[in-house]
Amino acid sequence: MPVKVSVIVPVYNPGIYIEDCIASLQRQSLPPDEYEVIFVDDGSTDETPARLDALAAEDPRVKVIHQENSGWSGKPRNVGIEASRGEFVMFVDNDDYLGDEALERMYDYGVAHGADVVVGKMAGKGRGVPVELFRRNHPRATVENAPLIDSLTPHKMFRRAFLDRIGLRFPEGRRRLEDHVFIAEAYLRAENVSVLSDYVCYYHLRRDDGSNAGFERFDPVGYFKNLREALDVVERYTEPGPVRDKLFRRWLRVEMVERLRARRFLKLPDDYRRELFAEIHEVVVERFGPGVAAGLQPTQQVVAALTAADRYDDVVSFAEWEAGVAPKAAPGHVEWRDGSLSIGFTAEYTSGGEPMTFPADAEATPLDDAPKDVTEAVEWVASQTAARFGQATADLLLRERSSAAQYFQPVRFTRETVPVEDGEGVRFVLRATATVDPADLPKDGVWDALVRVKLGGWTKECRLGPAPMASRPTPDAGVVGGRPALPYWTEPHGNLSLELGTRGKRLGLGRVQQSAVTVTDDQVRVRLPLYVPGDTEVRLRLVSPQQMIETPGTLSPATDGTGAVLAAALPAQGISRGVWRVALCLAPDTARPPYTGLPFALRASGGRVRVAPVPQPGVALRVARRARRVLGAARRKVSRLRIGGQ
Repeated sequence: MPVKVSVIVPVYNPGIYIEDCIASLQRQSLPPDEYEVIFVDDGSTDETPARLDALAAEDPRVKVIHQENSGWSGKPRNVGIEASRGEFVMFVDNDDYLGDEALERMYDYGVAHGADVVVGKMAGKGRGVPVELFRRNHPRATVENAPLIDSLTPHKMFRRAFLDRIGLRFPEGRRRLEDHVFIAEAYLRAENVSVLSDYVCYYHLRRDDGSNAGFERFDPVGYFKNLREALDVVERYTEPGPVRDKLFRRWLRVEMVERLRARRFLKLPDDYRRELFAEIHEVVVERFGPGVAAGLQPTQQVVAALTAADRYDDVVSFAEWEAGVAPKAAPGHVEWRDGSLSIGFTAEYTSGGEPMTFPADAEATPLDDAPKDVTEAVEWVASQTAARFGQATADLLLRERSSAAQYFQPVRFTRETVPVEDGEGVRFVLRATATVDPADLPKDGVWDALVRVKLGGWTKECRLGPAPMASRPTPDAGVVGGRPALPYWTEPHGNLSLELGTRGKRLGLGRVQQSAVTVTDDQVRVRLPLYVPGDTEVRLRLVSPQQMIETPGTLSPATDGTGAVLAAALPAQGISRGVWRVALCLAPDTARPPYTGLPFALRASGGRVRVAPVPQPGVALRVARRARRVLGAARRKVSRLRIGGQ
């Protein structure tokens, strides 16, 4: 079979962090003879070279190339391209890993849409990844119709013939932002770019030891020299005007303005802050026209204007004010409706822990000159936020706790202007209802609810909570899409999370009373504190000391709208005399169906079956243990007597 994808992994002293990468590459759903993995060892000095050689000896998909250290990832990636045989090449860092179906899905998607570049959905564990780019699939994306420019890391799939046709390779040597230069040209010269957003393809990790190359403090002079090379690419392949300004805005926003804002800026040592500010000031004045900063959000415009005016102290003061600005999301209802979980919440921004207030009437005005001081800057931001309130949005994302994969949920919201009591101005509140269908979430696990609020100059996320203990909505666990799902509030913070694949005591089935159970000759019926949208197939397990019996059952919504009713047939031949423990399986179609014990038993005698308490093994166990202790003490006493007799 021809090789469809060549995975290229530059390697330098990853230590144990390469193991997840290796495992994910070996788990790929793409048939083994349709992809290859090329590790390019860039002069590692740890045990990795030997580890990779051993891997290549046992796995025919793996090839290892050793070379002297080149200083950065550009040359190893280029060496990997030259050695590749695949129709597409995919770049993976040695401390990241892929989703199990990533290569297959990205390849099929790229072929289906004739893509030169395929961008797969990313999840960031301890580090940021684009969010808006992956709101939906973009089969034919461009820098004009999608926020492609938000994703400039190399962790994508590229058609090899496209790279060869335009002669595209990574800049080499000890340098920064080689991926920005490469990716910017790829976006601007590709015939088509496809963005796959319905499956997490790439997991971008921050090491526990914090030694990822991207987190090391950089030399501002060298960094912004390399950044200018990416700007040169944009100038080479675009005309002056809105598109170029939009692309330049990404570097101004992410690589410059965001580095000078709030806590991120304030936590740096003053001497390094000043050096960073000086280099950013030089690039802003040298390369960006007025149309670039004009498209930023109000807070970003203020920082850009103060930077262009070379006012370091005011940038610091503005950062101190902005460090106190944060979103707050207050939960409302949380309840099951029509097979989905309905979640209500309100969201607004706070400053110094108090709700932010804004002028009641304001008009959008351009920032023609830098504000004369920080007070004027804050007033201008407040007025522009008020003027743009009609553009404010609220989203609910669910983020899987172990992998950091996140998905937008459908949300309806309204914008409310709330007068401030005993004062001037108003508060801006977003009132929203999200609909979560557990069947749409790709895996079992704990999913944390996050609210993403866009208002004025801020786009920030926060957990949904805390919910006061006294007023917390506490819906039952549900069984939706063939698996249990439990909404719950974290302790001690009181934030909302959703656990899929819930089992055991967390399901709340221990609350069932014996009075909720009825037994006839051929059926057992139990009222359970569970939500089901309709008839749901389950299984019941009956266990006695001598045997185990499984029987099918059905969960149906209770007629009064609360809870569910379990109906399960008893074996036609009846059950033998004795006490039978009862356990319920809510996901019988899974590979290893989990059972949860119910807090009652069935007692069969005289041809009848009745409800009985669960046998308590504790008494018999304590008696047995006591007997063993007495016997042991007696044996030790006899042994001492024998020794004494000798």
